[in-house]
Amino acid sequence: MAQVDDNIEYEEEFIENQRGARLFTCRFVQRDVEPKALIFLCHGYGSECSIALRDTATRLAKAGYAVHGVDYEGHGKSSGLRGYISSFDDLVNDCSDCFTSVCERQENKKKPRFLFGASMGGAVALLLHLKAPSYWSGALLVSPMCKIDGKMKPHPLVISVLKKLCRIIPTWKMIPAKDMIDIAVKDPEKRQEVRSNPYNYRGNLHLGTGNELLKGSLDIERNLHQVSLPFLVMHGGDDKIFDPSSSELLYKSASSTDKTFTVYDGLWHAFTFGEAPERVELVFSDIVAWLEQRTVKTAVAQEASG
Repeated sequence: MAQVDDNIEYEEEFIENQRGARLFTCRFVQRDVEPKALIFLCHGYGSECSIALRDTATRLAKAGYAVHGVDYEGHGKSSGLRGYISSFDDLVNDCSDCFTSVCERQENKKKPRFLFGASMGGAVALLLHLKAPSYWSGALLVSPMCKIDGKMKPHPLVISVLKKLCRIIPTWKMIPAKDMIDIAVKDPEKRQEVRSNPYNYRGNLHLGTGNELLKGSLDIERNLHQVSLPFLVMHGGDDKIFDPSSSELLYKSASSTDKTFTVYDGLWHAFTFGEAPERVELVFSDIVAWLEQRTVKTAVAQEASG
């Protein structure tokens, strides 16, 4: 067992998915405190949970939550071809299997359960919800991938060619990937931390990965109106990777009766860790306040239902 903070217990475990791949999982929880609810981390493309989301997980654990993460197949410390997503559906199903197994433990069955999705992880969180609409207590969505900007959407002919090539050479790294770190992370020290993380993938996109990201984005965009869980969607006003209008579209389209949309002026894509400390503190004060209110509401509703 590793220790990330004097007051936080950190645990690691490998599990096996339905295809026999080893998936890395981790858990952050405050020592000697019964967690008030569960939070499940859905990381972004090419990222991972134990290092890249450590600060986020530690902050949430200090606020009294048990925080669980899993590295997708091909990501972080999990097995598989680096940066390769053979099926977005499989990726979501892996998260579902992992997260629900935690939720269904006897000590956790009555605890509220929240999803935390950042960037592509926002898409994963939304698809987890759409897979089981009434299962999750709420979602925190940070700069989520829920719509492809019109300027970035490939021409239909390009999409057709991509699909055909994927059947033949899905693992070829033929899609150039821009180095997004310089436009995602504002703080220079944090930017260097991201670059020095050996578990981050920063190579070109595999053909199959590009195709699956496209399919996943289009699937969510078509089904935004079916999003019905309580959620807080947050976006940096100066995000150059996903335009804030995509989060606004989610907010306007969702059928949820409890939904909040916040834009942080001047912040970039990775604003939960890549900004000045005082800005990050502000963001997490909003996150924790939102969680506290929904945790109480869920607990009261459960008690009323017996």
